Amino acid sequence: MSAARPGVLAILLAAATAAAALGDEPIDPTAPRKTASDPAAFESTASRVKFEQKLGSQVPPGATFVDEEGREVQLSSRLGRRPIVLALVFHRCPLLCNKVLEGLVRALKPLPLNAGVDFDVLAVSIDPEDTPESALKKKVGYLERYDRPGTEGGWSFLTGKKEAIDALCSSVGFEYVRNPATGQYAHAAGIVVLTPGGEAAQYFFGLDYPPKELDAAIRRAAEGRTGSKIASLVLLCYDYDSATGKYTLSIVRLLRAFGTLTALSLGLYLFLMLRRESRTHAGDGPPGVGPAPAGDGPRT
Repeated sequence: MSAARPGVLAILLAAATAAAALGDEPIDPTAPRKTASDPAAFESTASRVKFEQKLGSQVPPGATFVDEEGREVQLSSRLGRRPIVLALVFHRCPLLCNKVLEGLVRALKPLPLNAGVDFDVLAVSIDPEDTPESALKKKVGYLERYDRPGTEGGWSFLTGKKEAIDALCSSVGFEYVRNPATGQYAHAAGIVVLTPGGEAAQYFFGLDYPPKELDAAIRRAAEGRTGSKIASLVLLCYDYDSATGKYTLSIVRLLRAFGTLTALSLGLYLFLMLRRESRTHAGDGPPGVGPAPAGDGPRT
């Protein structure tokens, strides 16, 4: 095997592993997407899922939550110190919330700023059924990803009752819908940078947040300044599946299909490359032996 083959095999293996990691259910990328059997219900739900940019809006300082240690705290206890990067998630979210937090950590790691010194991270669950125990588990996991010892005090994972959750979400324009059939939430993806006083200073949508822009937003917020509204492409967590009558994770299907297609494409490339090499080698004779020069015939 040529030297190029192990590298290609490694890439193929990595792609296949990534595709498998997205889920155990097989996805047929050629299968047609299911459509809603009740389009009106789907449109009604989708229309209520929003992430409005309410720059300058004040989060409710009196809203009461419970931290990851089981202590009752008011939002005011997290204000007045440093800018805050706010993420609204829930702990049983199958994918999107994890991707939001992973994207946040990925954006924060290259920054010269440190959590707990230059800014704080506040991850608040929108699910009243989430617990301090699940919050602590999330915190430990993302602190390991952040990998900056001594920054634990800059990360808070809060849970709370619906009234407090709704008050906070409303203040930053975050509107979600709970599906009672599954207990899951239809919601948008993104983060909000708050000033130390708790005013919305900058929004970032989606799952990837440019580190330089996030750095600039945190520095502006530290001075009490707000940024500008940005173009938003709201990534929703749910889609309607007529086969089950439930909202399903369209992003899961998208990522799984992409991973599968990537693995298949690399597999096809590997097959074609090996076949070409096999043909090349089949045309070679034993070492030191080549075809007779043109025009030379047997001597008589």
